[in-house]
Amino acid sequence: MTNTSSTTNSPASARPEPGMAPPPNVWATLRYDDAPAAIEFLKEAFGFEELLVVRGEGEGDRQVHHAELLWPAGGGVMLGSTTYTEGVHAQLPSGCGSTYCVCDDPDALFARAKAAGAEVVQDMEDTDYGSRGFTVRDPEGNLWSFGTYPGSAKPST
Repeated sequence: MTNTSSTTNSPASARPEPGMAPPPNVWATLRYDDAPAAIEFLKEAFGFEELLVVRGEGEGDRQVHHAELLWPAGGGVMLGSTTYTEGVHAQLPSGCGSTYCVCDDPDALFARAKAAGAEVVQDMEDTDYGSRGFTVRDPEGNLWSFGTYPGSAKPST
């Protein structure tokens, strides 16, 4: 019997076009009562980049079925409106998420987040494991931590 499973867990569709970076393979997912306002806040306060927003079809409809925001250093978040009730994520409430993002300049990002109205939960600090970072809360209660700690390196095989 031949084993045809992938050892990388990367689908063929995730292979980038020449000259393009591969898409992220892990996405945080969040729900918001006011997803359009959350998208604008995440862009203004933290510097996320809007990649895709699928809105409801009614005129003036503020419902977001699905949105993808990219973190400039890699990765991203997917989010949607709590009023969109299709799919397994529909049971998630707003304001229950916590996300960590690696950044090169946490001091500048901290100033930007505070200027945009993020609530400071944990002030800027230097940790005993060599990171510098902070945690803030977005307008709907989700926690956002930013720091220089990139995670442990994968051992070479």
